[in-house]
Amino acid sequence: MPKEKSAGAVIYRKEDGKRYYLLLHYHSGHWEFPKGHIEKNETEEETIKREVLEETGIESIKIIPGFKEYIKYFFRKGYGLSPEEKKKAPWVFKLVVFYVAKTEEKDVKISSEHIGFVWLPFEEAFKKITYKNSKLLLKKVNDFISEKNI
Repeated sequence: MPKEKSAGAVIYRKEDGKRYYLLLHYHSGHWEFPKGHIEKNETEEETIKREVLEETGIESIKIIPGFKEYIKYFFRKGYGLSPEEKKKAPWVFKLVVFYVAKTEEKDVKISSEHIGFVWLPFEEAFKKITYKNSKLLLKKVNDFISEKNI
């Protein structure tokens, strides 16, 4: 079975003392965090900074030390394939490592990989996120940030 490893970030910013999380709307319909493939000779942190810039246009993020969480799942590569072709596509095991990143930037310029974005407070972001593992990740991040008071 093919395997892939990616890195991503749960990005937040503060405005008027309130925390807002960035969610991206993917073509497949789900809402999630920025992430992407780790390229050869690239660290996880370098991947995150590159992917965030490519996917959101956000140039300045600060990766917060002390948080690292993994999400594992299976998917079929099939972007652009017909439903019949996608059913025949091989399953891929995906491991994504997530960090927490803070930004002061509010403006987002999404890439062609996405169809939209939102900045939402925790409760609304939690409801909007599509997958259970990503909801759990957001909860862990929110608890971490609250505990650290950052």
